Amino acid sequence: MLKHILPLACVAALWPALATGQLNYKSTMPDGKVVYGDKPAPGAVKVEQLKGAPTKGINVTSPQEAAALRQMEASRAGRQASSQKARAAEEAMKRAEAAMAAGKEPGEGDRIGTASGAQRFSDQYWERQKRLAAEYEVARANYERALREPDSASSAQRAPTPGGVNTDGTGGGTPGSAGSTPSRRGQ
Repeated sequence: MLKHILPLACVAALWPALATGQLNYKSTMPDGKVVYGDKPAPGAVKVEQLKGAPTKGINVTSPQEAAALRQMEASRAGRQASSQKARAAEEAMKRAEAAMAAGKEPGEGDRIGTASGAQRFSDQYWERQKRLAAEYEVARANYERALREPDSASSAQRAPTPGGVNTDGTGGGTPGSAGSTPSRRGQ
Protein backbone atom coordinates (compact mmCIF):
# COMPACT_ATOMS: atom_id res chain seq x y z
CA MET A 1 0.00 0.00 0.00
CA LEU A 2 2.91 2.34 0.71
CA LYS A 3 4.04 1.86 -2.90
CA HIS A 4 0.77 3.45 -4.11
CA ILE A 5 0.67 6.29 -1.59
CA LEU A 6 4.26 7.48 -2.10
CA PRO A 7 3.85 8.47 -5.80
CA LEU A 8 0.59 10.23 -4.99
CA ALA A 9 2.26 12.11 -2.16
CA CYS A 10 5.08 13.20 -4.50
CA VAL A 11 2.61 14.45 -7.09
CA ALA A 12 0.61 16.26 -4.40
CA ALA A 13 3.78 17.91 -3.10
CA LEU A 14 4.83 18.97 -6.59
CA TRP A 15 1.34 20.06 -7.73
CA PRO A 16 1.63 23.77 -6.74
CA ALA A 17 4.93 24.03 -8.54
CA LEU A 18 3.56 22.23 -11.60
CA ALA A 19 0.51 24.48 -11.69
CA THR A 20 2.57 27.68 -11.61
CA GLY A 21 5.07 26.43 -14.17
CA GLN A 22 8.09 26.61 -11.83
CA LEU A 23 9.55 23.19 -12.68
CA ASN A 24 11.89 23.52 -15.63
CA TYR A 25 14.43 20.75 -14.91
CA LYS A 26 14.44 17.06 -14.07
CA SER A 27 17.70 16.00 -12.41
CA THR A 28 18.66 12.36 -11.84
CA MET A 29 21.00 11.92 -8.87
CA PRO A 30 23.78 9.26 -8.65
CA ASP A 31 21.61 7.10 -6.35
CA GLY A 32 18.77 7.10 -8.96
CA LYS A 33 16.56 9.59 -7.14
CA VAL A 34 14.78 12.11 -9.43
CA VAL A 35 14.63 15.78 -8.38
CA TYR A 36 12.48 18.43 -10.09
CA GLY A 37 13.26 22.13 -9.79
CA ASP A 38 13.67 25.48 -11.45
CA LYS A 39 17.49 24.90 -11.61
CA PRO A 40 19.50 21.77 -12.29
CA ALA A 41 20.33 19.95 -9.02
CA PRO A 42 24.05 20.13 -8.11
CA GLY A 43 25.82 16.78 -8.51
CA ALA A 44 23.17 15.34 -10.82
CA VAL A 45 24.21 12.55 -13.15
CA LYS A 46 21.63 13.47 -15.75
CA VAL A 47 19.72 16.77 -16.24
CA GLU A 48 16.76 17.17 -18.60
CA GLN A 49 14.95 20.37 -19.41
CA LEU A 50 11.23 19.69 -19.32
CA LYS A 51 9.34 20.17 -22.57
CA GLY A 52 6.72 22.89 -22.54
CA ALA A 53 8.12 24.45 -19.39
CA PRO A 54 8.61 28.19 -19.48
CA THR A 55 12.28 29.12 -19.76
CA LYS A 56 12.00 32.84 -18.98
CA GLY A 57 9.25 32.81 -16.37
CA ILE A 58 6.50 34.79 -18.10
CA ASN A 59 4.80 33.76 -21.31
CA VAL A 60 3.90 36.71 -23.50
CA THR A 61 1.09 36.44 -26.02
CA SER A 62 1.88 37.22 -29.61
CA PRO A 63 0.31 40.26 -31.31
CA GLN A 64 -1.90 37.92 -33.35
CA GLU A 65 -3.16 36.20 -30.20
CA ALA A 66 -3.81 39.53 -28.52
CA ALA A 67 -5.74 40.79 -31.57
CA ALA A 68 -7.79 37.58 -31.70
CA LEU A 69 -8.57 37.92 -27.98
CA ARG A 70 -9.68 41.55 -28.43
CA GLN A 71 -11.87 40.52 -31.35
CA MET A 72 -13.49 37.70 -29.35
CA GLU A 73 -14.13 40.03 -26.40
CA ALA A 74 -15.70 42.67 -28.67
CA SER A 75 -17.86 40.01 -30.32
CA ARG A 76 -19.02 38.71 -26.93
CA ALA A 77 -19.82 42.23 -25.72
CA GLY A 78 -21.83 42.86 -28.90
CA ARG A 79 -23.78 39.61 -28.45
CA GLN A 80 -24.54 40.49 -24.83
CA ALA A 81 -25.74 43.98 -25.79
CA SER A 82 -27.93 42.55 -28.58
CA SER A 83 -29.35 39.96 -26.20
CA GLN A 84 -30.18 42.58 -23.57
CA LYS A 85 -31.78 44.80 -26.20
CA ALA A 86 -33.87 41.89 -27.49
CA ARG A 87 -35.01 41.01 -23.95
CA ALA A 88 -36.03 44.61 -23.26
CA ALA A 89 -37.90 44.80 -26.58
CA GLU A 90 -39.65 41.50 -25.85
CA GLU A 91 -40.80 42.77 -22.44
CA ALA A 92 -42.11 45.98 -24.05
CA MET A 93 -43.99 43.92 -26.64
CA LYS A 94 -45.54 41.72 -23.91
CA ARG A 95 -46.65 44.83 -21.98
CA ALA A 96 -48.20 46.33 -25.13
CA GLU A 97 -49.98 43.04 -25.89
CA ALA A 98 -51.33 42.86 -22.33
CA ALA A 99 -52.52 46.48 -22.54
CA MET A 100 -54.24 45.73 -25.86
CA ALA A 101 -55.99 42.68 -24.37
CA ALA A 102 -57.07 44.63 -21.29
CA GLY A 103 -58.27 47.55 -23.44
CA LYS A 104 -60.82 45.36 -25.24
CA GLU A 105 -62.93 45.23 -22.11
CA PRO A 106 -65.41 48.13 -22.37
CA GLY A 107 -65.23 50.67 -19.58
CA GLU A 108 -67.50 53.42 -18.35
CA GLY A 109 -68.59 55.63 -21.22
CA ASP A 110 -67.55 53.10 -23.90
CA ARG A 111 -71.15 52.18 -24.80
CA ILE A 112 -73.70 54.49 -26.39
CA GLY A 113 -77.43 53.86 -26.52
CA THR A 114 -79.15 53.88 -29.90
CA ALA A 115 -82.67 55.09 -30.83
CA SER A 116 -83.93 51.50 -30.97
CA GLY A 117 -82.77 50.86 -27.40
CA ALA A 118 -79.67 48.83 -28.36
CA GLN A 119 -76.12 49.80 -27.49
CA ARG A 120 -73.00 50.29 -29.55
CA PHE A 121 -69.38 51.08 -28.77
CA SER A 122 -68.44 54.75 -28.75
CA ASP A 123 -65.88 56.35 -31.02
CA GLN A 124 -63.69 56.77 -27.93
CA TYR A 125 -63.62 52.95 -27.52
CA TRP A 126 -62.61 52.41 -31.16
CA GLU A 127 -59.91 55.09 -31.00
CA ARG A 128 -58.46 53.37 -27.92
CA GLN A 129 -58.47 50.03 -29.78
CA LYS A 130 -56.62 51.59 -32.73
CA ARG A 131 -54.07 53.29 -30.45
CA LEU A 132 -53.38 50.10 -28.46
CA ALA A 133 -53.07 48.04 -31.67
CA ALA A 134 -50.63 50.62 -33.12
CA GLU A 135 -48.56 50.59 -29.91
CA TYR A 136 -48.42 46.80 -30.06
CA GLU A 137 -47.30 46.87 -33.71
CA VAL A 138 -44.51 49.34 -32.91
CA ALA A 139 -43.34 47.20 -29.96
CA ARG A 140 -43.46 44.03 -32.08
CA ALA A 141 -41.50 45.68 -34.90
CA ASN A 142 -38.87 46.86 -32.39
CA TYR A 143 -38.60 43.33 -30.99
CA GLU A 144 -38.20 41.78 -34.43
CA ARG A 145 -35.59 44.41 -35.35
CA ALA A 146 -33.69 43.57 -32.15
CA LEU A 147 -33.79 39.87 -33.03
CA ARG A 148 -32.51 40.50 -36.58
CA GLU A 149 -29.72 42.85 -35.50
CA PRO A 150 -26.99 40.25 -34.78
CA ASP A 151 -27.57 38.42 -38.08
CA SER A 152 -28.53 41.34 -40.30
CA ALA A 153 -26.39 39.84 -43.07
CA SER A 154 -28.94 37.09 -43.66
CA SER A 155 -32.00 38.27 -45.55
CA ALA A 156 -33.89 34.98 -45.68
CA GLN A 157 -37.70 35.03 -45.74
CA ARG A 158 -39.13 34.81 -42.27
CA ALA A 159 -42.38 33.17 -41.19
CA PRO A 160 -45.49 35.32 -40.73
CA THR A 161 -46.03 36.57 -37.21
CA PRO A 162 -49.33 36.80 -35.35
CA GLY A 163 -49.39 40.55 -36.01
CA GLY A 164 -50.01 40.05 -39.72
CA VAL A 165 -46.69 41.32 -41.10
CA ASN A 166 -43.65 39.19 -41.84
CA THR A 167 -40.41 40.26 -40.24
CA ASP A 168 -39.14 41.24 -43.69
CA GLY A 169 -41.98 43.79 -44.03
CA THR A 170 -44.29 41.84 -46.34
CA GLY A 171 -47.91 40.98 -45.51
CA GLY A 172 -48.92 37.78 -43.80
CA GLY A 173 -50.79 36.56 -40.77
CA THR A 174 -54.49 35.86 -40.58
CA PRO A 175 -57.52 38.10 -40.40
CA GLY A 176 -58.47 38.86 -36.82
CA SER A 177 -54.98 38.03 -35.51
CA ALA A 178 -53.48 39.91 -32.56
CA GLY A 179 -52.15 42.84 -34.59
CA SER A 180 -55.12 43.44 -36.89
CA THR A 181 -57.46 46.40 -36.48
CA PRO A 182 -60.53 45.51 -34.42
CA SER A 183 -63.80 45.23 -36.29
CA ARG A 184 -66.72 47.52 -35.51
CA ARG A 185 -69.33 44.98 -34.49
CA GLY A 186 -72.54 46.13 -32.87
CA GLN A 187 -72.93 49.39 -34.81
